[in-house]
Amino acid sequence: MNPEVNDITDFNMNFFSLKGKVAIITGGNSGIGQGFALALAKAGANIFAVSMTEDDDETRELIEAEGVHYHLMVGNLTEDGFCKAVVDQCVSVFGQIDILVNNAGININEPDVTKFTRLHWDKMVSVNLNAPFELSHEVAKYMIPQHSGKIINTCSLFSYLGGQWSPAYAATKHGLAGFTKAYCDELAQYNIQVNGIAPGYFATDVTKITRDNLESNQRVLDHIPANRWGNIQDLMGAVVFLASDASNYVNGTLLNVDGGYLVR
Repeated sequence: MNPEVNDITDFNMNFFSLKGKVAIITGGNSGIGQGFALALAKAGANIFAVSMTEDDDETRELIEAEGVHYHLMVGNLTEDGFCKAVVDQCVSVFGQIDILVNNAGININEPDVTKFTRLHWDKMVSVNLNAPFELSHEVAKYMIPQHSGKIINTCSLFSYLGGQWSPAYAATKHGLAGFTKAYCDELAQYNIQVNGIAPGYFATDVTKITRDNLESNQRVLDHIPANRWGNIQDLMGAVVFLASDASNYVNGTLLNVDGGYLVR
């Protein structure tokens, strides 16, 4: 064993620190994205959030309370040129980009598959798949010269499963998982890690209807060995790990945060 290569005493908790780093997070001022933003801020990162809405007073207060800087850019990720504008503005505001979290996504449910149209399909592909590609493409132009960076994609259990009532959701999340692996293969040579987080069933506004119905709620719980819905805090450690130097040899993988759903 070469001690210069395998010196385990060199590891310390600073490997998890993001002090002085800059993170772009789409959908970063609500729901899971807000949790990701706060987690990265607690680890020391400055936050550049991207959202469709300006409603971010709570998020700004939470982030700035951690002693880091926060900036919000409002706009539509599917508009031509917007993803490039996000990256350009982040560099203008903070001078660097170290982390990209492609978190924004939408789902359109239609119980009648014959009524799920090309319009539904195209809208979801634009947000869930095209926007992460375009942002990653633009961010890579900054990360490659600095020979470091982290790209984290919010995937899903439906990166593995079918998606009843929403074929485009499952298709785009499968696609995002494939993109994660493909971009790892492209960027690993530049010391850039590209990974995904696949949340299971989480107690958010999106799942409230399912949780409020006794039958559907129990159906979900019966499939989760942990016997509970996830909460956003359960995801926060995962994003810090994948954004930090502690995960420098983790690349092209999906980290499932699902209470064991996929094993049952």
